[in-house]
This record gives sequence, structure tokens and C-alpha cells, in this order.
Amino acid sequence: MIALDLASLTRVRACADAMLKKGEPFDVLIANAGVMATPFGHTEDGFETQFGTNHLGHFVLVNRLAPLLRPGGRLINLASAGHRYANIDLEDPNFEHTPYDPWIAYGRSKTANILFAVAFDARHRDRGIRAAAVHPGGIQTELARHLDPAQLQATIDRISKESTAARGQPFKYKTIPQGAATSVWAGFVASAEEIGGRYCENCHVSQIVPEDKVLTTNSEGVRAYALDPKTAEALWRKSEELVGEHF
Repeated sequence: MIALDLASLTRVRACADAMLKKGEPFDVLIANAGVMATPFGHTEDGFETQFGTNHLGHFVLVNRLAPLLRPGGRLINLASAGHRYANIDLEDPNFEHTPYDPWIAYGRSKTANILFAVAFDARHRDRGIRAAAVHPGGIQTELARHLDPAQLQATIDRISKESTAARGQPFKYKTIPQGAATSVWAGFVASAEEIGGRYCENCHVSQIVPEDKVLTTNSEGVRAYALDPKTAEALWRKSEELVGEHF
């Protein structure tokens, strides 16, 4: 157990340094931490809270730990169906010129998690290391700590209504093991070629859904912008610029 605070790059680097000093290799690295729909704020380094914590903190940590990944290893980034709320905005990542919306900020950060997996996979596949992003599904964890209970229940009721209309079944939370299943499947069960650079949910690779097709909150599918290699490279360069470190 090593302490880590993703909202502080100083502490992210200290964590990575401690693990590198220890020198124990990884078969699979699962980037599972995150925050959701937070009030407007900033990380210790001045980044918008969700982009800074969910993406930039992981960006530095994972890249610093990359030498410890064994050939044939994998990176699994926890993303979300919430990526559909928004593509990344490289011109205004910290909402300095855009009115802040907690769900748009969350969507940007989750799209960034997917794009990071795409770019990491492209850089490391020659070593036999592959990366994928996964949507774990709706699970009752502390991720919703920033939501008012009444607001959360209203959101669940809306999702359940959508799900019933589309699939004939109301929304139902996954159990913790069910929520972990796709991470385990992508990290240890699926073939590397199948999941490399892809977005997975419900223990399979998800299909790209055109933006002109309306998706319910509980339906499957990934937006093409979240898997675009050019956008992934642009995000990588911008992330390096923001954290002041080249990988």
C-alpha cells in the first residue's frame, strides 16, 4: 500500500518514485480512481478538479510506472458512459472561458480517459503491452458523494424510465463484483488484440455509435470522438504541456 493523491502532481510523482524504487513489475495496471460531478474547483496544481484528477493525475502516474509493466502487460483505464456528455476541449481544459457544468466536466474527463488508453496503446504495443478503457456500469460507490441525494434519486428515476422504454427493464445497480467484471475481463481474460485501443463494457468490446443516434443513459455504445487517434495524440501533447513533463 502506497499513498496516492491524484489531485496533487507532487504526491503523484512521490508515489510513482516509491514504486519505481521498489521495482516490482506489473502484469496489469488498473486506473480505477476518480471523482464525478464535483463543484467547480481546482487541483493543487490549478487544473479543473475533474480533468486534473481523473485524467492528468493518472496521465503522470501511469506514464511514470510504464517501465514496470511487463511485456504482455496491460493498462485498463476506468472510463464511463458519461464520456457521451462531452468531447475534450483542448482550448479551454480548465473552464476559464466556458461556463462550468459539472456533467460536461465529467464527460470531458472520461473522454480523456479513453483517449489516453488509445494513445498509450499505440506507443506500447510494440512491447506487447496493450491498453483499453472500460465502462464498469452503474454501481453504488462513493463516486456520487458530490450529488445531492434527491438529485441522485431523480437521475436514477430518469435512467430507469429511459431503460424501461428502450429495453423493457428498469435500471438496476450492478453489484461490486459485477462492476469489477469488465476490468477483470479486459485485463486478464480477453485477447490483447481484441481489447487494445478499444472501449469495453459488459465484458465485451463496445461498438461505435454515430453521434446522430440518440443513446439512453443505460444503453451501450461509444462515441467515435473518444477513440480518434488524432485527438488522442493532441490530448497527449497538451497533457505533457500542462504537467511539464515529456513521456
